[in-house]
Amino acid sequence: MRVLMISDVYFPRVNGVSTSIQTFAREFVAKGHEVTLIAPDYGHGSDDDPFEIIRIGSRYLPIDPEDRILRFRQIRRHPALRERGFDLVHIQTPFIAHYAGLGLARRLGVPPLASYHTFFEQYLDKYVPLVPAAWLRFLARRFSAAQCADVAGLIVPSQAMLRILRRYGVETPARVIPTGIELDRFRRGDGDGFRARWGIPRERPVIVHVGRLAFEKNIEFLLRTLVRVKDAVPDVLLVVAGAGPARRSLEALASELGLEAHTQFVGYLDRGGPLEDCYSAGDVFVFASRTETQGLVVLEALALGIPVVSTAVLGTREVLVEGRGCLIADEDEGDFSAKVVQLLGDPERRRQLRVAAEEYARGWSAPALADRMLDFYGQILAWHEDPRVVPMPVDEVKG
Repeated sequence: MRVLMISDVYFPRVNGVSTSIQTFAREFVAKGHEVTLIAPDYGHGSDDDPFEIIRIGSRYLPIDPEDRILRFRQIRRHPALRERGFDLVHIQTPFIAHYAGLGLARRLGVPPLASYHTFFEQYLDKYVPLVPAAWLRFLARRFSAAQCADVAGLIVPSQAMLRILRRYGVETPARVIPTGIELDRFRRGDGDGFRARWGIPRERPVIVHVGRLAFEKNIEFLLRTLVRVKDAVPDVLLVVAGAGPARRSLEALASELGLEAHTQFVGYLDRGGPLEDCYSAGDVFVFASRTETQGLVVLEALALGIPVVSTAVLGTREVLVEGRGCLIADEDEGDFSAKVVQLLGDPERRRQLRVAAEEYARGWSAPALADRMLDFYGQILAWHEDPRVVPMPVDEVKG
């Protein structure tokens, strides 16, 4: 199978969409398929993935300077696409890539599919503060429903997100297919080495958060929770790994709460060593985002055997199982901090959760989930080839 993917974001821009694209594309290639990805040119970084990447000129996005907008005309004029014999176009993001992907699918005579990675209803008001939040939520629902209706098939990372799309009125055939974990990359990390590099004593209690530092990630809640944890564990340290537009405000809040000596912002860390070391330096991993359609970093922590304390909202509700490497907490500073303190003070309970986490994570392997994606591709292709004979794929919405 020859798959053409198109996205408004990809590495070196770090987020869950980039990770999902890379994970699935690598697995497809390992299984003998061909993948070409159209992505923005960021002007730096190099591509060493085992699939073709076509970099397109881009310009800055005013409301989020980390991101870029693909230059539509450069995609349309690219000379090398028509002759490739692609079987389908998989659209990964809802901006220029969505409309360019639809145009490419029409030109190539193949079905377009799309992944719905981001819960925009709970996202836009963080970046467009002058417009009433209720208006933005309404616009986000209309926007999402219209785009989902444009494609032949829809991939959604969680049942919760699919139920929301169905409430929007989306009728497009869909499958719930989360992004898997490349377990060979998340088997071990050098936590002691990370602590040594950052001057953290081996005996100091450390909790870790990994993720994009964005306003919708609810990291402010974790900082306020840390105040209570510090009262019970005076030498506790929260390590925050990641980059993003909220870093300055988070550092300011940490200072306001008197947490300068108890927080360490380490910035963006590469996978393949530094990131895994950071996870492994933690006694506990913490997470509280309300907007995750999956929550991939939680699975990465579990795969490395790091006990997790997290809320269970939207996508993370389907990832986390109480006792299977994690404790599920309410979004309440008292409850959340109590569970963190409990684990920091109980090495045996941490050991039990570590063993359970590693076992649980094996059920989220990237090869198995890539097979599910390829199966859905096949169903959409068969239906597209002859809809009179092949029935439309039907999703299973649970709950």
